[in-house]
Amino acid sequence: MTNRRILVTAALPYANGHIHIGHLVEYIQTDIWVRFQKLRGHQCLFVCADDTHGTAIMMRARQEGRSEEELIAEMSEAHQADFAKFQIEFDNYGSTNSDSNRKYCNEIWAAHREAGRVVEAEVTRPFDEQEGIFLADRFVKGTCPKCKSPDQYGDNCDKCGSTYTPDELIDPVSTLSGSTPIMKQTTQLFIQIEQLHDFLEQWTQSGEHLQEEVANYLKGHFLGNELRDWDISRPKPYFGFEIPDSTNNCWYVWFDAPIGYIGSTDDWCAAHDQKTEDWWKNPDTEIHHFIGKDITYFHTLFWPAMLKTAGFNLPTKVHIHGFLTVDGEKMSKSKGTFIKASTYEKHIDSTFLRYYFASKLGSRLDDLDLNFQDFTEKVNSDLVGKVVNIASRAAKFISGKTLCDTYPDDGGLFQQAAEEGEQIAKHYEHCEYSQAVRLIMAQADRANKYVEDNQPWVLRKDPEKETELQDVCSVAINLFRQVVVYLSPVLPEIARKTGELLNEPITDWAQSQTPLTGNTVEKYQHMLKRVEEKSITTMVEESKAENEAEAPSPASQWDDSAETLEAEPLAEECTIDDFFKVDLRVARIVEANHVEGADKLLQLTLSLGGDVTRNVFAGIKSAYTPEELVGRLVVCVANLKPRKMRFGMSEGMVAAAGAGGTEIFLLNPDEGAKPGHRVH
Repeated sequence: MTNRRILVTAALPYANGHIHIGHLVEYIQTDIWVRFQKLRGHQCLFVCADDTHGTAIMMRARQEGRSEEELIAEMSEAHQADFAKFQIEFDNYGSTNSDSNRKYCNEIWAAHREAGRVVEAEVTRPFDEQEGIFLADRFVKGTCPKCKSPDQYGDNCDKCGSTYTPDELIDPVSTLSGSTPIMKQTTQLFIQIEQLHDFLEQWTQSGEHLQEEVANYLKGHFLGNELRDWDISRPKPYFGFEIPDSTNNCWYVWFDAPIGYIGSTDDWCAAHDQKTEDWWKNPDTEIHHFIGKDITYFHTLFWPAMLKTAGFNLPTKVHIHGFLTVDGEKMSKSKGTFIKASTYEKHIDSTFLRYYFASKLGSRLDDLDLNFQDFTEKVNSDLVGKVVNIASRAAKFISGKTLCDTYPDDGGLFQQAAEEGEQIAKHYEHCEYSQAVRLIMAQADRANKYVEDNQPWVLRKDPEKETELQDVCSVAINLFRQVVVYLSPVLPEIARKTGELLNEPITDWAQSQTPLTGNTVEKYQHMLKRVEEKSITTMVEESKAENEAEAPSPASQWDDSAETLEAEPLAEECTIDDFFKVDLRVARIVEANHVEGADKLLQLTLSLGGDVTRNVFAGIKSAYTPEELVGRLVVCVANLKPRKMRFGMSEGMVAAAGAGGTEIFLLNPDEGAKPGHRVH
């Protein structure tokens, strides 16, 4: 077997949110593949990084009153802690906001300039007047212009797969403010990847680098037509790297994000006295990307075009997977099935999720469903009832003693499993984990039958059968160890405990081919505890509570349940004359301050146009800070009789919705409305 040099990446998690179980499908899948390659003796480097740039990071940092650098440092620490809880081990975990990433951005950009692929054009882009920024495509949502599916992002539809521009969306909305964006002109830079059309067609359709369904998707949706110029810049203000030869622009996050793979490699090389070129410009190195199907065309069209132009290695394989569903449905915050990695790990051993995902994963793009009933039954049956059961039934009878110096006759069981090793390895190599698991569990079944047939608990009662007991336990322990070697990419924690039990770490695939003899067996320590249904129930309920406590992001999803109306029923009917007694006006908040001694109030100065103002004390402190309110348009009850409060005179009210607490949402007019306009 020739030793290979393999560079592996998983998609960079965005630094604006925590890791959840949907993310873990990818990172567990990738970690299994990397551990398998290392077990086979290959030089395999697993790099990742936080994706740190873009509008969302900038806006969150602004809302939280801190720098982007502080925010991304905190999220990086949280991400890495979550990954460690699930035994996901990176050789290097970096950041796209690093000097190394900037260096390679400059190099790749210069190569595109030199190749004549960069063009400049005046474009019209969505602009959020309320926030004062141009919007990236992913911050605009609306109805797909092709299939009419609602709630689709501004660049592509996840229902029909069509791509488009934000101005083509029907009823577009800014996901940052909930307002309707206007279209505003700006100068931006583009890369003409159509110049590489022939190369991309050959690379994607070769049958070597992509799954067949991905190649067909690209051919049907993109390569059958002229490829659009790739919008590569974003006007300031924008959190990202300034483009050296276009200082009013920053590189779009999707330009520097994949370059983060190279930047993270460079960081590792600097720490290990190696050369980045050996990993990214040496044809002997394999590069494998693991990604979700939602970012397919970035990694299969734009990214190969970038690498080709700049003289870097092209991906050997892009492994693309489907999404996670829970109990047959999309993960839901309201149902508690949108579960953070940290919440899961508080209640259930991460080993079980690694195994369950592996038992379901194949090489295609099919979605993976986490069915909680099936999960409980499967992990308890397979891991506790079969794998760990072999050791627990045999190790205690040989603890403190040694395995036989010569491996006893086991009726060919060890040899049969050893001969299946290459087939198992082939399944791992091709990401057919479920097929590998199926073969390994059949071996565990045979090992359990051996233990059941030979009954070491009966043999130990007869002193004259001590030698036979040692033989039986030596066989059982070796069959257990063989199963664990094969499963060690999936179950690294069980492999670690097995190594401690038998005084020999599991580090090499070859250990599955030769029985262990003569080693002392340590006292057996409990390896796994069964999953209880109540643990899942508690996890889901806690997840639901966490999601409810978080402030909802505007326009992120429809949640039109009856709960809000049930909590506050409709008032009695009023006449049109009653309604017109209330003078609702558009107003602008020109000043906002904390109120000394008040727990809930903010003092607002509202402009109704000209020099007409209202002083209002509003109970919105739990949901808003003064800084984020200044300049915002609101709806004001302008003819409310002034009311003297101990803090001063309140001359009106601002209109808001919500249940109170952090769930207070100021009503704001669409663009075009001006202070003084009456609300009819």
